[in-house]
Amino acid sequence: MASHRRPKQPSRARVTVLTTAAAAAVAISSQAANAAPSEKPSKDEVKAKVDKLYEEAEQATEKFNGAKEKQEKLQKEISTIQDNVARGQEDLNQLRDAMGLAAAAQYRTGSIDSSLQLFLSSNPDDYLDKASTADQLSAQQVESLKKIQEKQRELAQERAEAAEKLKDLASTRTELGKKKKQVQSKLAEAQRLLNTLTAAEKAALAAADARASRSAADRVDLGNTGAASGRAMAAFQAAQSQIGKPYVYGATGTASYDCSGLTSWAYAQAGVSIPRTSQAQANAGTRLSMSELKVGDLVIFYGDLHHVGFYAGNGQVLHAPRTGTVVRYESINNMPFQFGVRI
Repeated sequence: MASHRRPKQPSRARVTVLTTAAAAAVAISSQAANAAPSEKPSKDEVKAKVDKLYEEAEQATEKFNGAKEKQEKLQKEISTIQDNVARGQEDLNQLRDAMGLAAAAQYRTGSIDSSLQLFLSSNPDDYLDKASTADQLSAQQVESLKKIQEKQRELAQERAEAAEKLKDLASTRTELGKKKKQVQSKLAEAQRLLNTLTAAEKAALAAADARASRSAADRVDLGNTGAASGRAMAAFQAAQSQIGKPYVYGATGTASYDCSGLTSWAYAQAGVSIPRTSQAQANAGTRLSMSELKVGDLVIFYGDLHHVGFYAGNGQVLHAPRTGTVVRYESINNMPFQFGVRI
């Protein structure tokens, strides 16, 4: 007769653990069900964040422009120094050759003196330091040796200067790369936020942006404010010819511009060279209050002076605003005005 074993009953401890775990799972599920779903940022919140990122990108852009301008300046200076060194080396070689020819001629006639023998076998500096030998040379030979000494000193100084500028150039290139990454990072984050919007929300933002600005076709009333000068008007008219061109950071035309790229390009068309960055342009002329502005004056915005445009008259500025926009008119009150600059 088969025996039947009674099923082993779970221990009291095990039952307690299982019961507790089950209760915890129910509680967690209940909390998850009752928790408020994560809310998507509103269109206005996204716009505020994007506007802030664009402003930060423009700040980084002007620093990028400054580093780029410094790099170009250093490259020109280094090139000039290297050309000078090359020419100086040629002059030095010619001086040495002439001195050598004179010594050779003396040698052939058997009249070479011990002082020239010393020169040909040692450094001219050491040679001239020996005063007792100086009187054994002709005045022309002494003058030639002094020229060789001076040329050697000049070349040494220029080579040292070139070496320092090359170090500075390497540092500037590193800074340039960092600023470029900062700009790209800000723009990428702004685009990521914009991508969270629906097509309707994007259209609404575009419409609001259009209402805040004016294009050439809108026939903006610029009033009858006079020009700051003939060259200021010429620069302003050059900028007007670029209305509708897109904003691109670091760009100086003519396909696209950033804010200071537009102003520096436009003044160049009027035959006037001004600095590349907005901060440098802020110090390029006479500062003005808002009431003193005339057409063609530069207008500087934000506390760190990172944005610049042209005063267009009747409270309007002509500028390259930011990424995603084009060269256009806009109210001077849309940005924190700092001061004007008359070039």
